[in-house]
Amino acid sequence: MTFLHAFPASAALALSLSLGSAAAQAAEPASQPPAAWLASWTASPQAVWASDFLFPSNVPAVVHDQTIRQVARLSVGGRRVRIVLSNAYGTLPLRIGAASVALSAQDSTLQPGSLRSLTFSGQPSATVAPGAPLVSDPVDLAVPDLARLTVSIYLPQATPASTFHWDGRETAWLAPGERTRAARIDTQQAGVRTTTARLLLSAIQVEATEGTQAVAILGDSITDGASASLGRDTRWPDVLAERLAPHGVAVINAGISGARLLSDGMGEKALARFGRDVLEQPGVRTAIVLIGINDISWPGTAFARQEKRPTLAALKSGYGQLIAQARSRGVRVIGATLTPFAGALPGTPLDDYYQEEKDALRQRLNAWIRDSGSFDAVLDFDAWARDPAHPLRLLPAYDSGDHLHPGDAGNRALAEAVDLTLLFGNQSPRPAYKAVLK
Repeated sequence: MTFLHAFPASAALALSLSLGSAAAQAAEPASQPPAAWLASWTASPQAVWASDFLFPSNVPAVVHDQTIRQVARLSVGGRRVRIVLSNAYGTLPLRIGAASVALSAQDSTLQPGSLRSLTFSGQPSATVAPGAPLVSDPVDLAVPDLARLTVSIYLPQATPASTFHWDGRETAWLAPGERTRAARIDTQQAGVRTTTARLLLSAIQVEATEGTQAVAILGDSITDGASASLGRDTRWPDVLAERLAPHGVAVINAGISGARLLSDGMGEKALARFGRDVLEQPGVRTAIVLIGINDISWPGTAFARQEKRPTLAALKSGYGQLIAQARSRGVRVIGATLTPFAGALPGTPLDDYYQEEKDALRQRLNAWIRDSGSFDAVLDFDAWARDPAHPLRLLPAYDSGDHLHPGDAGNRALAEAVDLTLLFGNQSPRPAYKAVLK
């Protein structure tokens, strides 16, 4: 029995694929194949919120004469890498004094011999304009699939923290002074602090073989990994990346905890950020959309006491706009049903997050996602995650304990249930980087 289904026009194409087939590998040149830039990892930018918000930001108000060291696991590897910094929500120019990238060893330690200093338009320092990204020059650093990279950024001037990604699921280090070339940052050193938020770093791109593609996942905390184990790459997009990397397909996570489709939440509404976080990322050919539960459940809670819940028609219209944006770029759109959440967030200020009428709307929206024919394919996360004995609840083995977010086991189950052939239509993925660069 399967809960995944595509619609007839795309099903025949999808089912004809043979991922990583011997014939496709034989057709690719064995040395120096054409290359293209590919998004291999992302963290969607958010505006740093005020101190009176329900959750702490976990970043300092101002960074001054400090190095920020962050670790990120790539999906697909490549011959060279470059990074993207974001000042999307800054109102002032942001000065980068120095930056580096290296293969990660353990914690803040770098692998010997892998450190590369970054430049920007040939210069070791740069200024990021307000509201803008900054792309580094490429560096020669061959990275394998699923490599963990360490990026260090030095901010010499007093810099208000304005752009971040709140739920990084990784430890980052802030150390005094210019430490971008340090082999390790000692957490016992005076002035060193850690955070699980990300500052400035929004993407890592690799120079991969031409035709390599990416799957982008637009979502909220369930995709962002709110209850995944810290530093262990156990979010469901991480597990999907492990499955797809051998086929030369990257997975990028465009989830933001607290995100909504129609309204701003703990990040800009999905309708506003879809272009930046998904469609403009190099190599994206497929988008998975798993968002909407916060639209349904935030109104009336401590997050949004005075807001009215959106109608089913409004949610369908919002999804329709995402689909139209994607198809105008030739990107396939995969819809994912919203997972069960009865009893969500007990004993917290958000213990009214679940209500029966909210769940009724979720189920109507899920029925439309499954049956409307609007998407190129559907991933029935609701069916996979629910407890058969209590279908409004998560299966206990998959529940992180808050009855809303899957834990590590639930994330793995969701990712492993995805039929990979549904993700590509007639765009068969190219062989993996490691298979052709020998």
